[in-house]
Amino acid sequence: LLVLGLSLFVGGLRCGEQAFSARAAGVHTGSLVLAVAGLGVPALLVATAPNVSTSDREIVSAGVAATLIVLYASALVFMQFTSAHLFRTPASNEKPEWSRALAAGVLLGAALLVGLESELLVSALNPALQTLKISPIFVGLILIPVVGNAAEHASAVFFAIRNKVDVTLEIAVGSSTQVALFVAPAMVFISLLVGRPMDFVFTGFEIGAVFIATLIVAVISRDGHSNWLEGVQLIGVYVIIALAAFFL
Repeated sequence: LLVLGLSLFVGGLRCGEQAFSARAAGVHTGSLVLAVAGLGVPALLVATAPNVSTSDREIVSAGVAATLIVLYASALVFMQFTSAHLFRTPASNEKPEWSRALAAGVLLGAALLVGLESELLVSALNPALQTLKISPIFVGLILIPVVGNAAEHASAVFFAIRNKVDVTLEIAVGSSTQVALFVAPAMVFISLLVGRPMDFVFTGFEIGAVFIATLIVAVISRDGHSNWLEGVQLIGVYVIIALAAFFL
């Protein structure tokens, strides 16, 4: 919400009404709706059958995680291979400034630095939470995404200013889809491998926040056009969710 909202706001002020592929946006928002279903069903199971065993919860979580990963892979195949012609954007005259080898090296180095940064952040997080008495949900839902994705945020705004909203959507909404359908499910399997099982049961507030965010993004992106007002609306919803999360 914050990244897309800022991007549409700044891009709208700079370029007026902007156009993007409603079809690509629909695929991403549809995938996010599937993610909401994947997050919600395990929580519904626990709410309606509170006596369900831990092992059963782990089985359900693993099944949901596997399904979401398959759905994510299917969306990638659909957009990149079988129906790639439907999602092509106008060609750019810009030439790459880096070779593939250099770009791959920079990407690898950046990934290693991000991993180190994440380790430092996590190690410093618990003492800070105890000292400042901040809600863990607020930290996980608001603070960490803002700090951890600062470079991504700047890139999304940069492309919106250059009137490349399709790239902005790919960064903002596409990355959210990746986290919901691939990263989070992958963590379930990694937790099983390291002997510290993590289930897929989230709180009602977390599921509700994801649902509201998905709904407002779907409504705003349905027509393939955006303006600065829609950016302000997205930011407003983000502020409302952040305010509620702070007092949990």
